[in-house]
Order: sequence, then structure tokens, then C-alpha cells
Amino acid sequence: MNPKTLRETAVADLDLDGARAEYDALAAELKRHDALYYNEDAPEVSDADYDALRRRYEEIEGAYPDFATAESLTRTVGAEPSGRFAKRRHAVPMLSLGKAYTDEEVAEFDARIRRFLRLPADAPLAFTAEPKVDGLSLSLRYENGALVAATTRGDGQEGEDVTPNAMTVSDIPHELTAEGVPAVFEVRGEIYLTHADFAAINERQVAAGKQPIANPRNGAAGSLRQLDAEVTRSRPLKFFAYAWGEVSALPARTQHGMVQKLADYGFRTPDHMRLCHSVDEMLEQYRLIGEKRAELGYDIDGVVYKVDDLALQERLGFVSREPRWAIAHKYSAEVAITEIEQIDIQVGRTGALTPVAKLKPVTVGGVVVRNATLHNEDFIKGIGPDGTQLRGGTDIRVGDTVTIQRAGDVIPQVLEVMLDKRPADSAPYAFPTTCPACGSNAVREHNPRSGREDVVRRCTGGLTCPAQLVERLKHFVSRNAFDIDGLGGTFIEVLYEAGLVRSPADIFTLGEGERKAKTREAIERRRNELIDQRFAAQNKVRATKAKKAKEAEEEAKVVTNLLAGIEARRTIGLDRFIFALGIRHVGETNARLLARHFGSIEALRDTAIRAAGGDEEAKADFIAIGGLGEVVTEALIDVFREDHNRDMLAALLEQVTPEPMEAVATASPVAGKTVVFTGTLEQLTRDEAKAMAERLGAKVSGSVSAKTDIVVAGPGAGSKLKKAAELGLTVMDEAGWIALVGGGGEG
Repeated sequence: MNPKTLRETAVADLDLDGARAEYDALAAELKRHDALYYNEDAPEVSDADYDALRRRYEEIEGAYPDFATAESLTRTVGAEPSGRFAKRRHAVPMLSLGKAYTDEEVAEFDARIRRFLRLPADAPLAFTAEPKVDGLSLSLRYENGALVAATTRGDGQEGEDVTPNAMTVSDIPHELTAEGVPAVFEVRGEIYLTHADFAAINERQVAAGKQPIANPRNGAAGSLRQLDAEVTRSRPLKFFAYAWGEVSALPARTQHGMVQKLADYGFRTPDHMRLCHSVDEMLEQYRLIGEKRAELGYDIDGVVYKVDDLALQERLGFVSREPRWAIAHKYSAEVAITEIEQIDIQVGRTGALTPVAKLKPVTVGGVVVRNATLHNEDFIKGIGPDGTQLRGGTDIRVGDTVTIQRAGDVIPQVLEVMLDKRPADSAPYAFPTTCPACGSNAVREHNPRSGREDVVRRCTGGLTCPAQLVERLKHFVSRNAFDIDGLGGTFIEVLYEAGLVRSPADIFTLGEGERKAKTREAIERRRNELIDQRFAAQNKVRATKAKKAKEAEEEAKVVTNLLAGIEARRTIGLDRFIFALGIRHVGETNARLLARHFGSIEALRDTAIRAAGGDEEAKADFIAIGGLGEVVTEALIDVFREDHNRDMLAALLEQVTPEPMEAVATASPVAGKTVVFTGTLEQLTRDEAKAMAERLGAKVSGSVSAKTDIVVAGPGAGSKLKKAAELGLTVMDEAGWIALVGGGGEG
């Protein structure tokens, strides 16, 4: 069987050789993801994608039980300790949990337990239901009430000794002084970060010119696993206790009673824990907790059900890596319920007024979400682009409880409004008819093609509108434009507010004379504000001079790196240069078409100026470019019709040199084909792969459709790979792609 088609083949259709190959490939892939998740705190795939891989692995092992060995992933937990810390063996293994994704699987969990215990369907059987906190598992060993060791889960048998770090966590008591504490007591639970603390840490990361942390789970794990315990002390980690390992004498005989004892001993225990007496009650609690996710202030990814009676837990025991008496009912990775706290209007670089819902923070698909797009005023009213009803015609209001969905890296959107939770005093949202940034009229233009008003309302202020100017500058330095290292949207705002950057050319003079000192002062002011805000939030005194002096050392590095990043971009590809100008309707694809057609920015500019002056031949030159069209042509002409735009370009060209693009190979095996890259590429960066494909005459798309010719899938490929299989498209790995194109040559 062709290895390229194994992943798309149902397990029942795999022959012995194919099953063995797929089983081994999945094992290698899962071990790699385990190491990234448990040891590097840098997962590359979502929980849902990981779980899908593991379910397939387990399904193959179920069909071919001879494949299983002592090293099978169904018999191991987590990943081997990283080696950065001393290892400590667990007296009682720290196991994983089985997972349920549907109500039917929860009902089967109950039925399975009853079958094992030979209990009739109507016999009393109690379960606890508690939120599954998404953090880092930790075991705390107390002897005669004193904390003597703290160990991460590791591979379940042994983990990393992080005792000095755990001692700095305020939620972890160093001594247990309550009456009845067992002489030996291993308390187990979860280290986590609240949404507010996670946001504060990331704000400091960005202000320091560092990469923000992906999500609170990574932040918590990375903070606890610092080689310097003082770094851990500076992070506001929290700890929930909900389980135990070795214990000399159980102080209670039920799960619920043991958790109550943990609370009595001074630990924080899970919020919204409930004792349930039926599957219906378990599912009811699952939904209630799901609705409260946004209010918790920390990440959960499901609800854990456990048999309450510890004697029954003992009888049920374990199966491979999981207890029979517990299961995790997971929430959808891409959907969550939260509340709209306010609706803001953002003014984009083209003047578009875009409504954004400000949400109570909630985690969706492994990312903390605080905003959701509301698209336009018709979407808020419940009207679709073709005049049809959305959400049954229900409008969206401040205070509404809503279901949101996130797909890939796209900003989440509102799916449904829960009308039964709408506040009694809510009122329809009044969309502004003036620009919130400059006060100019905001209008919906008439679209001659559709004969209707555009769905987007736009500010008429143009470059006199500060919001448009700032957004244009942010676009100019964005990843696929100039991509200046160390200069993101936050610093653009800081430099704009300081009066240092008012045009793209200004960016390239920040290192000149007094402007360099003023740049440093502006960044220093912003960083000091963040420091003081952090100290105030932690109820501490304002930052000391010594603290600020230490931060000032970091500042100097930030400014030095920023100026070096600017210098490194004085030469740039013509296509990126054109895209960076932020011309309406000119995205990356059209920028490449223009760059290849004209060869230089001067030729493009001169042709546009002639067309703006009424030269029909010059206008026809644009329209003749395949894939461009009249709308883009008019947008280009409008830009170069304005004197201030021509002056802006002239000033920029004094600072920057655009380089022509490489010639396109028309005889390559991928010329004229549409290619989609998905998953992690290991030999090429995503940008290198796209550039290679385009140089060879291919069109690179970000989505899979029937028009796609080739899908190049690396590790972690998810929904795009699945869709490619459904459509029967050609799928290959990175090595296959490189072999096909001959390393990117002109062949």
C-alpha cells in the first residue's frame, strides 16, 4: 500500500503491512508531540488533533493486538523527563484519563462500570463531576506535614524534581498543620495561570521585544520548569488540588470527602465540583460548567467524572494507562460559550469600520480569546450579505451570552445568541455613522456591480484620519510586508503617539541623531507604565528605581535590536514592497502579479500616473494583467492620483531599495497548478516554500478546494489534510514536494 495514502485509509481496510507502517508512524508522531507538550511546553497541534491521532493509534492496536509491547503508547503516560532537572520516581504512578466526546460515550462509561461491578441499571452509583483544569500536573509529597518534594508527571512513572520552584507558588502550603493530616500524603493537582495573569505576562513579553507565550498552559508549564526558582517566583502561578498518590491513611472514604479534606488542609480545590447520581445529572453539570467557562478566569478543557466511592475505585482498578473509574468529558476544541462585554469599532487602513465583540476571556482551540469579529452592521442585525436571515434573524447586543467558533488562526466569530440568557434591559446596538477616530462621516458606498449598498461602512477622512494612518503603518511592518524584526503593532502605536513616525519613511530615520534618543525615551515610557501597572495589579509598591534601572538595560537591547531590524530591511523584494503600501484590493497575490509585470516600482508608478491623467493605453496595461481586473486597476490609479501618496513613495524610495522578483519557470512540473501547504514544514520555512512554488509558476492558496491540485502536508496537518482526502486530491509530504520540483530549480 502506498504510504502516502495510509492516513486516509480506514483501519478496517488496512492490510497487515499497511497497519504496521501506519502504527509505527503514528507512534513516532505521538512521541514527538508528547515531548513537545510535556518537556518543551511548545505543542504544535491542538488537543483535538492530538486526540484524533491517538484514537487512530489505539484503533489499530485494537485490531492488531500483537503490535502492542511494553513500550506501547497505550501503556505509557506523558513523555520521559527532559533531563534539565533531577528525576524523581512516583511512589504511585500518575496516570492519564480516558476521554469522552459525546453524551453517548459518557452513558457507555456508566454502563461499562456497572457491567464490571455487576450492578443493575437502577442500582445507586454516585460520581463526582469537576472542571478539568488545563495546566501542568504536579505531585506534592508531605511527610509529617512538611513539604519534602514536588514532582511533575513526566512519563507517569518518574518526573522532574521541581521542589524549589514549587515552594515559590503561593497556593502551595509548605506545611500542613490541620488535625488529621496523614503522616505520608502525596497531594496531586494542577499548576495553572489565570487569564489576567497570562495577559500581563504576555504584555511584558511584547514590551521587551520577546515572543508572546501561546497560551496559559504553556505559560504555567514554562514558568514552573525554570532553572532559576526566582523566575518562577516572579510568575503568579496558582495550584488546584484534586487527587492524591501515596497516603499512609485515607482521611475519607469517598472522592468528594477526600477533596473536602484537601480544602480543610489549606489547598484550593476545584470550583463547581458536584456529586451526581445519574448520567443525566453528569451531563447537566457538564453543560452548566461549559456555560460558566468564561467566568472562571482560567482554562478548562472538559469535565472529569469519577466514581465517588473509594472502595469501588479500588475494585475497578486500572486498564493500561488509565483508571477504569474516571473519564474526562472534553469540550469542543473550536467552540466555546462566553459573554459580550462591549462592542468596539475598529477603523482599518482602508477606512472600513469593523465591529469587534470584546468578550469575557475564554479558551478556544488552545488559544485564549478576548475578541470576536462581528463583520459589519448587517451581521450584528442578523442580516446576511444576500439579505437572508442569520441566526434566525436574532441581533447581537452587549451583554449577550454567545457561542463562538474559532477555525485555525482566524479570529473567532459569533455563531449563536442564547436568547434565554439575554439581560432584560438590553437594547439593540446602534452602529455609528461617524468615524470614532476622526469624526468624519462614515458611509456605505453604492456598489455598481450588485446594485446595493456595500455591507462595509467607511470613514471618508482618508489620511487625515489617525486610525487609518496608524493601521497603514501596522500593515507596512506586518509579517508578509516589511516584517521588521522587533517592530510590531504595539511599538508602531508608541512611536506614532510620540510623533516619531507619521509615514513609512520615518521608520528608517529612527536611528538618526536625536530621533534615536527620542525613540528610546518613548519605548522606556511605555515599558515603565507596564511595570507600574503590573506592580499595582499585584498590590505591591510602585516599581523601584533599581527595578526600573534593570529594565532600562533591557530597553537598550530592545532599541538596539529594533534599529538593527530596520537596517536589515532597507533592501526588500518588490512584491513585498508593493504589498506593504496597503493599496486597497492589492493583497499578496496581486502584489506579485504587479511586481512580475512591471519589474520595478518606478515603472508601476509611472504607468499609474499616466493612467490617472487619462492615458487609456496605460490603463489597459493594468487591465491586461491576468487576474488583476478593473477594480484593482481603479484602486491603483486612485492612489497615484493623489500628490501626497506620490510624495510618500518618493520619500520611502530614498530610504529603501525594492529588488525585482526572480523570473518564473514556465516549464516546471507545477507551473499553473494550485498548491496548499499545511502542517509543519521541517526543511523549509512556510515563506520559503511559498516563494519556491511561485518561482516555479504555481499559485499558492491558503485553503483547500476542488480547484486545488497539490496539498503538501507536514506533521500536525489537520482539517486541510482531511478535506484534501475527502476531495481525492494529490497529497504529498515535504520530501515528496522537494523531489517533485527538483529542489526548486528551473527544470
